[in-house]
Amino acid sequence: MEKLNNTLLYTLDKCFRTYNQFAQRNVRKAGYDITIDQWLILKSVAENPNITQNDISKIVFKDNASITRIIQLLIKQDFLTREIHPSDRRRVNLTLTETGKKITIDVNEIALQNRAAALKGIDEESIKLMRDLLQKVIGNCNNGS
Repeated sequence: MEKLNNTLLYTLDKCFRTYNQFAQRNVRKAGYDITIDQWLILKSVAENPNITQNDISKIVFKDNASITRIIQLLIKQDFLTREIHPSDRRRVNLTLTETGKKITIDVNEIALQNRAAALKGIDEESIKLMRDLLQKVIGNCNNGS
């Protein structure tokens, strides 16, 4: 039987988790009281002003209940506002507050630095190859192969 540490997908999962911990540490070290997941939701709203909670859950790979809880926290922290959609009462409009806009931009700068540090020493061709290979794995999993 193959050792767990020797499997590609285990290494990939470990890579992601290690990067997430690294990124979170750097956000905290910079003085921001926000999680990476919270920032991803703010960034999703900033990039897609008419986004639904369901769409956010797909983008950030979280279930709807988790998204609802995180949004509640972001509202409480005055990063987001939520209003009932004028023509569809089942939907809500999420809007970044000024504080939310500022922290989204500030943490984005940290995210860029984090990515640069994590990818240091890896050339663009290797990054493209890795992205293509990972897209193939995603496709295989989505197609049930």
